[in-house]
Amino acid sequence: MQLTLTRPDDWHLHLRDGDMLKGILPETTRDFGRAIIMPNLVPPVVTGAQAEAYRQRIESALPAGADFTPLMTLYLTEATDPKDVAATHAAGTIAAVKLYPAGATTNSDSGVKDIKNVMPVLEKMAEIGLPLCVHGEVTDSGVDIFDREAVFIERVLMPLRTRLPELKIIMEHVTTKDGVDYVNSAANTAATLTTHHLIINRNHLLVGGIKPHYYCLPIAKRETHRLELVKAATSGNPKFFLGTDSAPHTDPNKENACGCAGVFSATNTMPCLAHVFENAGALDKLEAFTSLNGPAFYGLPPNVAKITLTKQDAPVDFPAKIGTGAGSVTLFNPGFPLFWRVS
Repeated sequence: MQLTLTRPDDWHLHLRDGDMLKGILPETTRDFGRAIIMPNLVPPVVTGAQAEAYRQRIESALPAGADFTPLMTLYLTEATDPKDVAATHAAGTIAAVKLYPAGATTNSDSGVKDIKNVMPVLEKMAEIGLPLCVHGEVTDSGVDIFDREAVFIERVLMPLRTRLPELKIIMEHVTTKDGVDYVNSAANTAATLTTHHLIINRNHLLVGGIKPHYYCLPIAKRETHRLELVKAATSGNPKFFLGTDSAPHTDPNKENACGCAGVFSATNTMPCLAHVFENAGALDKLEAFTSLNGPAFYGLPPNVAKITLTKQDAPVDFPAKIGTGAGSVTLFNPGFPLFWRVS
């Protein structure tokens, strides 16, 4: 069986920097034409000049012959200058701004503590049509980690949407039915869904021992929520599109007493998705999810190039780890054999 698709894009990707960037970048450029690049480096990418410098480092690390466009973002802080954001957008340097609640995930300590303090930036973004990518979790220690997405929607997103209805918002890596329902109900709002959240639930992470390579933020939820994510992804609804949140960490940083949050899935995302969509009887919706809905929301044309997925009789042999100059990175294991490959 073969399936030819418009070349996909990744609307939420971590590339890191230095030796890690050089080691894992080819895993994305092999299949994807573009990607929204996360700005949570250390220090974070907070100005237009820093975004341009990071883009140049990414382009310098591209494999020979790679056809790949990094779509840069700025890391929103309470000191972000609306004028710099507008000028950077006008120059074509950035495609979006990223909102991290302070302390919500990896390298988010410089993020936003009170959204009221960044309203001038958000108002300017609404005015110029610049999308806001949101890590949708509260960080209140009194809120259970499995409820933080739902509480963020109630406390932050709903009031923000009421105040700035024209602001384009992407609720990234949605993990709950609450998130799916909210995105379906809200105008100018879309969501990315990750490869791993379509496949694993919290039992995969916790039953039979803690599996550090399944630990991510937002954390995987109940099976009922996973099924809602699959339903949204395979529906063809243009509000939902692929953002892998592929996030490399070296094995020692994952496999310790306080392991980092992040799942690395760039290498086998398309075969994983083909499996999920085939099982849902929705292979005809895969192209919309991976290749069409994202560009449409961002106001970009789809890629011209195509890829072909081929289903073979024997399982595809993916590497367990990707070697980089920074150390080895474990590839996401879906827990079942994959018979699809990109040819």
